[in-house]
Amino acid sequence: MKAWVIDKVGLLSPDSLKLVELPVPEVDEDEILVKVSFCGVCHTELDEIEGRATPDILPVVPGHQIVGEVVKTGPKVKRFKIGDKVGAGWIYSSCQKCEYCQKGLENLCEKFKATGKDANGGYAEYFKIKETFAFAIPEGLTLMEAAPLFCAGAIGYRAFKLTQLKGEEGETLGLSGFGASNHLVLKMVKALFPQVKTYVFARNPKERKHAINLGADWAGDFEDTPPEGLKAIIDTTPVWRPIILLLKHLKPGGRFVINAIRKEDKDKEKLVFLDYGRDLWLEKEIKSVANITRQDLEEFLALAKRLKLRPDVIVYPFYEAPKALLELKEGRIKGAKVLTMVNF
Repeated sequence: MKAWVIDKVGLLSPDSLKLVELPVPEVDEDEILVKVSFCGVCHTELDEIEGRATPDILPVVPGHQIVGEVVKTGPKVKRFKIGDKVGAGWIYSSCQKCEYCQKGLENLCEKFKATGKDANGGYAEYFKIKETFAFAIPEGLTLMEAAPLFCAGAIGYRAFKLTQLKGEEGETLGLSGFGASNHLVLKMVKALFPQVKTYVFARNPKERKHAINLGADWAGDFEDTPPEGLKAIIDTTPVWRPIILLLKHLKPGGRFVINAIRKEDKDKEKLVFLDYGRDLWLEKEIKSVANITRQDLEEFLALAKRLKLRPDVIVYPFYEAPKALLELKEGRIKGAKVLTMVNF
């Protein structure tokens, strides 16, 4: 099969991904083999390539927003049959035995394996995974639309849960960065809690316009001041500076949720120090989002079906994976990016 692999760590370059021939994976007794139709492109792939989240195995096939069709099943597989349309996300496996897994916090499991980082992912013609970590595609969604839901959507859903907002009148939510994840958070919040005011911070004027078109109550640059204080903020940017700039807008008792696997260091020279009294006092909190659970995916996929959530998608042919990553790094973003294997 054709597959893109990461075989070295370093700054993104034209040869960061290599197109290779690999054997089609052999499934174990509890695994399914998926013929990949679409795979979302995520900033985490840049973190893997550039060494901020170094893969456990090299070479590795990246990609963790995978949808396709089951073409083979192991003898103990019961949930899926050949021909089923399925998807998989960042969670490839966990031990299912430790204290975290027993509490439904398998995202914190010491043996957590990430799809496309600790095991081969979806930048390939075929992909295998245990049936217990795969999910049926909700009815009413095309496979292309479903792909970004498996990370951008579901991790945004987990981030929103961690804000502890209840959807009450007077609540305010800041969205820092407006790419694949936060544009889905905005759509979800507007559908579920229209009374919550949403304020978007983005460097790119096109992203700010996109946010307003999707229903944001206000959009500005990171240095701009929103119309009012924010009960919660979800940050999806790859750098530190937005956190430093936006904490001062958090209301007393508010929560700042950082939805990023790693932060780049390129803006360190521009950082200003936190002012404790202005930025953190009055019981403000900073919370990180770590990985994702199967429950997050199950809940969000059901919610996406009920709300008829549709991501805004830019589609790239499979052979243009390096171009998609370059444009992602350069900030040419509107919604989610997806690789297609259709007609490949």
